[in-house]
Amino acid sequence: MFWFAPASWTPHDEAELIAGWRLWLELGDRMWPSASWDGTAADVVKPLRELVAACDEIETGYRDAVDEPSDEFIRIIQFLVWTVSTVIELWADDEVPLDAERIALLHADLAGFAEQAERVLELLAVSGGWTGLAAEHRRTGR
Repeated sequence: MFWFAPASWTPHDEAELIAGWRLWLELGDRMWPSASWDGTAADVVKPLRELVAACDEIETGYRDAVDEPSDEFIRIIQFLVWTVSTVIELWADDEVPLDAERIALLHADLAGFAEQAERVLELLAVSGGWTGLAAEHRRTGR
């Protein structure tokens, strides 16, 4: 079974809009390792693990805030978790400094997730009404 992120999203209420904003912020901040990377794959996936925890927190908070959660928004969150989980499972315990071959494999796995994450970031920005902020975020690297 392959999960797809929804092609569109319309926030149904303020709680969903806020949850979408939080997801956009978390996703944008956790897609790439920081400059303190220690050279191991396990260190690369730490922010991805944090992203999964943030997704869980966002989903739980959103479900608690509304009577009927939007299936569309829940699918966005669950799609991200499903997509990133493969990368985490493959690399989370790899504490050995990467060689050229393994870094190429890791890069390919991260690139696959990044492609899907970029689609979700764009969907959230367009539907949430903050495309100008998304453009500024990309321009300044923040």
